[in-house]
Formats: sequence, structure tokens, C-alpha cells
Amino acid sequence: MFMHNKKLMYTVRVAEPNPALATLMLEQFGGPQGELAAAMRYFTQGLADEDVNRRDLLMDIATEELSHLEIIGSIVSMLNRGAKGRLAEAVEEEADLYATMTQGGESHTTTLLCGGGAPLVNSAGVPWTAAYVDSIGDPTCDLRSNIAAEARAKIVYERLINVTDDPGIKDALRFLMTREVAHQKAFEKALYAIPDNFPSGKLPADPAFADTYFDMSQGEPEGQGPWNTGPQWEVVSDREGQMAVDGGDGGCEVKLGGVEAKTVQAFADRTQSDPNAEPLTGADLGAGPGAGKTTPVEKS
Repeated sequence: MFMHNKKLMYTVRVAEPNPALATLMLEQFGGPQGELAAAMRYFTQGLADEDVNRRDLLMDIATEELSHLEIIGSIVSMLNRGAKGRLAEAVEEEADLYATMTQGGESHTTTLLCGGGAPLVNSAGVPWTAAYVDSIGDPTCDLRSNIAAEARAKIVYERLINVTDDPGIKDALRFLMTREVAHQKAFEKALYAIPDNFPSGKLPADPAFADTYFDMSQGEPEGQGPWNTGPQWEVVSDREGQMAVDGGDGGCEVKLGGVEAKTVQAFADRTQSDPNAEPLTGADLGAGPGAGKTTPVEKS
């Protein structure tokens, strides 16, 4: 059960309206790294988690993310407030009103279509989608995804802080950025509280390939690090050694029944290309300068 408290989790102080900045802030409202995506990710994970303590963690953070969504939405609304009034009451000439709405950005779209509110879109106007919620139902996978999501959100907040000189907005964004750090630490603790958290799932890795590093990118410089050096790794750089590593011939095949085999062969025979043909094509007939080499067309 949820109940709304009319006081924001963190006080929002906006120095002056700025529709262009409001558009950028939408990235954390309806974007892939935003607060709604985070809230829905942790909420749906919490509903399905079999560990009662971890479920409580996920529900706590999901609910906090909704409060963060309210903070960001309030910032967006405050930044749009001046343009909202001008647009609604038509207090300016057309050219001046358009300049107020755009301020060199794409904010006229959200101002015009959404009346200066906080629509569930990202900074480019792309609608929010549940595809941003990348849960898979295994806690060791989902917690790692959550850690990465919090890290990405922190970086977006850093970038938003860097594009505004409004002290009140910077202060609120710094709070939100810091909470991403706190959540990342909590998710890390939850992950490593699972004794056997790597690899994810129940089935073990095949020992024949679990410690192999395939050096597929060849040429200089040769990149090295703890990810491909030391006793943990067997490095395979030879191209022949990277093919058919199962010991087979590297081909692919399927066993077909009698009727299937006949119909597939009939299709192959009917659509087979003639390697000796030199057909005259429409590209040959219409070839002009810049067409490259084409089949010669006999002049009549």
C-alpha cells in the first residue's frame, strides 16, 4: 500500500524558468536511466523475489525512486512554469513566444504538446517504455543489472549538474546523484550476501571453455590486462584454434525426414544460381557515369 506525503523528499528551489533545461531534465523523468524506470525495475523484482529481506530492500528503494521521480518532475514543471503561462495566456507576440519556448533547444515540443508539464518522455521526446525494465527474474543477474543502472544514473546526474548554474537545482541534483551511490552500495551488499553469486543460475560452466580467452581482435597494439593474462587464462590467438573449438568440423546440419529432404532439395534445385551465367540486368542497361564496371550492352 502506498500513501503520498505532500512534502517532497528534498526541497526544490528553482531560480528562474528555463524550458530548454527542463527538456534535458526529462532524461531522468522518462528516460532509460531515469527514476520511473528504476522504480518499476525494483518494484517488479521485489514482487517476485523469494527472499523476504531482499524483497524489503527492493520495495524500499523502489518507493524511494518514486519520490525521486516527484522531485525531478517538480523541477521540470518549475522550469517550464513561465513558458506555460505565456503560452496559455498568449501574452507575447508570436516570434517572442516561440523564442521563449525554444531557448535554443527542443523544449517547444514538450511546452506545446504537454502544456509545460512533465511528460513521460526522455530529453529527445521518446515516450517511456517498459522495455527499459531489464529484469530477468534471477537475483544474481538482477542485482548486477541494478548496480549498473545506478552507476549509469549517477553519470547522467553528473552531466545534468554540469549544464546548469542554478544553485537550487544543482543542490537537488547532487542529492539525487548521491542516492544513486547509496543504492549501488546497498545492491552490492545484497549481491555478495548471496554465498554463491557467480556464475548466475544453477548450471555450472563447461570447464573446457570457462578459462579460455579468445584473442579475436588481431593486430597491434596487443591489448593485455588481468582479463587475459596470468594463470587464470588460457589465451588462444591462433585463428585455426578459434574455429570448431568443440573438435568437430565447424559445419551445421539437421536431420530431415524423407518428405522434408525431398522438398528442401527441390527448392534448392529450383533456386540454384548458375555460376557461369553473365546476365544482362537493368543496372547494365541504365548504367551511366559512376556506375563502375557493368556487363557490356551490345549496340543495335
